[in-house]
Amino acid sequence: MFVLAKLFAFLTQPLAWVAVLLALGLLLQRWRRASTALLWSALVLLLLQGWEPLPDALLRRLEAQHPAPVKLDLQRYAGVIVLGGALESSYVWQGHTQPALNGAAERLTAAPPLLQGAPQLKLLFTGGEGELIFKGLTEAERARRFYASLGVDAQRLILESASRTTYENAVLSAALPGVDKTRPWLLLTSAWHMPRSMATFEKAGWNVTPWPADYRAGLETPWTQYSLAEGAAKWKTALHEVIGLWVYRLSGRA
Repeated sequence: MFVLAKLFAFLTQPLAWVAVLLALGLLLQRWRRASTALLWSALVLLLLQGWEPLPDALLRRLEAQHPAPVKLDLQRYAGVIVLGGALESSYVWQGHTQPALNGAAERLTAAPPLLQGAPQLKLLFTGGEGELIFKGLTEAERARRFYASLGVDAQRLILESASRTTYENAVLSAALPGVDKTRPWLLLTSAWHMPRSMATFEKAGWNVTPWPADYRAGLETPWTQYSLAEGAAKWKTALHEVIGLWVYRLSGRA
């Protein structure tokens, strides 16, 4: 299933579609009209990806589905569940002493302020090795080192280091010793990832309240906002989540 998830992640990259159209256009040069149409389609698709209001509209819809509660009584919660995905791959950590975070860093940094407000809260981090071939430090171990650098008490940390998908996050975390999924927990992940995460954790029997972070779209996006790099990255994120949620629902995981 993990290998299929990696293949799915590749197919949801619009730049991969551009590459496929270019390859087909070059391979079908014998049929000049079809080849020209494919090459022009690749160029149009590439240029269209840079217009950020379009992917932002999808991200905005995802992020709006599970807003954080206006009033939060931290004393009633057992802890906060932090999903992996905010740390650079383990090979990036080699040869360095400082933690390496990626663009979803708020998944990690939003947890310590919650712990400061309620001494009974546990921090459950769930994430294993996300690389298909390279094997190194699990994401849970990388997260442990990050939280240790912030002075978070190790006694408050619960680490789940085998999961590689959102579904495994929910199922394997529930099997950890001392974890009661029926008690109230805060679920902390990227706002755009929250619809699939909430559906998956609730399907697995968790009593979770959303605590979103890492927002990618505001209330509106200027029509002039254009970047090939940023636009392609936003399309990849939005498509991965929208299609991923459909797949999880069809497979009974959400």
